[in-house]
Amino acid sequence: MDDLGRFEAWPRFKGGAVLEVDWHGRILWELRHPDHHHDARRLRNGNVLLLCLAALPAHIAGQVRGGLPGTEADGKIYADYLVEMTTQGDVVWEWRSWEHLDPAAYPVTLQDRRAEWTHGNTVAETADGHIVVSFRNISTVVMIERASGNVVWALSSPPLAQQHDPRPLPNGNLLIFDNGTHRRDHPATFSRVIEVDPRTSAIVWEYTDPSLFEFFSPYISGAQRLANGNTLICEGCHGRIFEVTPEREVVWEFVSPYFSHESGAPGLNNWVFRAFRYTAEEIDAARRA
Repeated sequence: MDDLGRFEAWPRFKGGAVLEVDWHGRILWELRHPDHHHDARRLRNGNVLLLCLAALPAHIAGQVRGGLPGTEADGKIYADYLVEMTTQGDVVWEWRSWEHLDPAAYPVTLQDRRAEWTHGNTVAETADGHIVVSFRNISTVVMIERASGNVVWALSSPPLAQQHDPRPLPNGNLLIFDNGTHRRDHPATFSRVIEVDPRTSAIVWEYTDPSLFEFFSPYISGAQRLANGNTLICEGCHGRIFEVTPEREVVWEFVSPYFSHESGAPGLNNWVFRAFRYTAEEIDAARRA
């Protein structure tokens, strides 16, 4: 099971733990980092990539544009950086967003707080070893070449609007949950799942609800391409998990009946951060590992 991490990531909530447990609940290893938030991913080399948060240097923070005026965190603006660690806790690689992205080219979306510039929510690894990161507050997904640290591909707004969970596919494309708040190319707010070809930046497949407004999650959420070619979609803010065919037909659906007053979420809710489907064979293999 390769998706690790924690749920919320305003500056006051950073400081997460990443761990691996076996099927008997025993902790095999554990990593803690004071700046960790939202997501982590086990890399193919066995190390763990952590999404982390730090205050921007003052000269960089002064260049950040957009967002709601006066909503900085005690005068500070935070941004994301990546840390690769061994499971023994040794840091072997770091990457800082503010050293590779120009604040003038990536403004904060208008309705968001200026406490965070980038607000990362997902890290992933492509088949050729590039790192994919989703930055919600600037509606941007980037692909990073690990050897140089250079951003070799980026997709922003439009077409993206505060997206989550860019997921590399075997064909080299990315599956992205495009949340749809504050769209720059459409007057309505609606969610969709898109498959993007990074070689052309073209959207080669898309799911939206036929009624448009019936499918919308302003926060969290994700999507998974299944072995049968269908797509599993987590409409996080409504606790809805459903499966669609390539022809966009809904063939399975589940709505979480579990409600709570979750910290960081507004009111009584049944939010689901992400959802994954595992085959019986995958579960058996994990148990034997």
